[in-house]
Amino acid sequence: MCGIVAAVGREGNVVPSVIQGLKTLEYRGYDSAGVAIVSDGAIQVRRRTGKIAVLEEDLGQNGLPESSIALAHTRWATHGAPEDRNAHPHRDHLEKVVVVHNGIIENYAELRAELQEAGHEFSSDTDTEVLANLVASLLEENSGDLHAAIRAALPRVHGAYALVAASASDSDSLVIARHDSPLVVGIGDGVTCTASDMPALLGLTREFLVLENGETAILTPDSCQIYDPNNQTIERAVQHCDWTPEQAEKGGYPHFMLKEIEEQPDVLARTAFDRLHDAEGDVEFESEFGLDDQALCVFSRLRFMAMGTSFHSAMLGKLFLEEFAQLPGDVVNASEFLYSPKLKEGDALTVIISQSGETADSLRAMREVQSRGGKVLGICNVRGSTLDREADHVVLTHCGPEVGVASTKAFFGQLAALYLLALRVGRARGVLSQEQGFELLSDLRHLRPKLDALFSEAAAQAVQKAADILAPVDSCLFLGRGFNHPIAMEGALKLKEISYIHAEGYPAGEMKHGPIALIDDSFPVVAIATPGRTYEKMVSNIEEVRARSGAVVAVAAEGDEKVSGLADATLFVPEVPEHLSPLVNVIPLQQLSYEVAKRLGKDVDQPRNLAKSVTVE
Repeated sequence: MCGIVAAVGREGNVVPSVIQGLKTLEYRGYDSAGVAIVSDGAIQVRRRTGKIAVLEEDLGQNGLPESSIALAHTRWATHGAPEDRNAHPHRDHLEKVVVVHNGIIENYAELRAELQEAGHEFSSDTDTEVLANLVASLLEENSGDLHAAIRAALPRVHGAYALVAASASDSDSLVIARHDSPLVVGIGDGVTCTASDMPALLGLTREFLVLENGETAILTPDSCQIYDPNNQTIERAVQHCDWTPEQAEKGGYPHFMLKEIEEQPDVLARTAFDRLHDAEGDVEFESEFGLDDQALCVFSRLRFMAMGTSFHSAMLGKLFLEEFAQLPGDVVNASEFLYSPKLKEGDALTVIISQSGETADSLRAMREVQSRGGKVLGICNVRGSTLDREADHVVLTHCGPEVGVASTKAFFGQLAALYLLALRVGRARGVLSQEQGFELLSDLRHLRPKLDALFSEAAAQAVQKAADILAPVDSCLFLGRGFNHPIAMEGALKLKEISYIHAEGYPAGEMKHGPIALIDDSFPVVAIATPGRTYEKMVSNIEEVRARSGAVVAVAAEGDEKVSGLADATLFVPEVPEHLSPLVNVIPLQQLSYEVAKRLGKDVDQPRNLAKSVTVE
């Protein structure tokens, strides 16, 4: 949630670079934006409700002086309504300190009352303004040392935070701190910068440090000095990010989501192909995977945990595991696990899946598993993320930056990684033979060229026809069975996320246990009916919908006249083995959601109330 970008440079004006970085973070979701500078011993702030373009318009009319230090922020409201006065950055009432902050300060009301009693005045409803005043109140007793004042303030703060602060009396340094909200530091040439996510800083550098929980740091134009929770200086190696600024741009597409949908064939190659040992019928992950055959044979079950779209990946991870490794799996919503009985982990491996590696509920679930003595395998897209650093074992998906809030290519990469994981476990446990492994890998390699058909003109016309059915309605149902039950849920989630049409994904066998009561001529059904063990059952479900005057949008294999003859619109897909059908069938559902949202005039890349990375619970 929210986005932070700040920089301190040796010379020149860093404000344009900071604003550009802030634009890169628009995918995180926000309702207001602002920027602050320090100039001639004074803090100046501009902040506006609405998009960054509104802030830029304000800056055009009410500009800021050039400054070598700037802090910027996009806010997703938690405390206080989306209003100019609640937008970040925030100053204390004497304008000595300015702060931007992500997270939630749980005891802000008590701190605010205490500060008010001491004479501090407040102009917003936010917890961040409390932070600014708390730090300012401690400046004098710390001889004006901002870092010392922040370290004195933070033990009194309960909750999650990533914060950046500057002092009116010092235009040459920033102070940053982190607890349970992500913050990275970029090391550039004559500039040091910090942000919530690496893509925001790719225009300035590709060399990064990551701040760990409980750490603080002082940033100057030529240095980043990190301090541990005991205020001892520590050294940390710089990490190189192989993402490019171009990957975080639209590249001629009207929306990031469309670009990312069309990148999925290449994501398959990046996630999978370098890891395949075809002749051996096996998979080799990078060293951070750290689980050999013996270790994989110890586990008697795998538990998959995630939130949102990643939860649907988790459901498929369980199915792949049972299919390829004959090993039982569980799927648990990460936020619900936190309140589960504290049972012994025993010989279970927990797989935590998160696109960003910063999902708050998933990270808390990981730490809870580890506190119970369990082992965690993290699957994520972002090297250097908290999940990447703290999980016991890691598989990176290598999808490249995903900017659209509604996940597409990251989901696809997760499925590819989970497919490989299940195959690797099956081979390690002796359940899959070399020949069987070879066949599964061959299926995956042959999938790549088949995906091209989904981006043809004929496929686009089919999506248009299906959108004619869904765009006018208020609600609809997505049905699937087996491997395609999670895809039905994902298709429904995509539609509701970006078009705001109410959609529910169900296992098709549940239709007669309640949802069938909703079906009439104004309530369409999207049915996934591709070849496999549940094909005939899905055909029966479609006929039941038709009998109740419901319109049907079907996902069917190319040339399937039985299904297309029953459907009002058909999204044809190439025929593939059943276990690969999720990777094929999800793409036309993503395209359909995109087309419906575009027709309805919705903000496809930044849907209302949503954030790309949910970093608060």
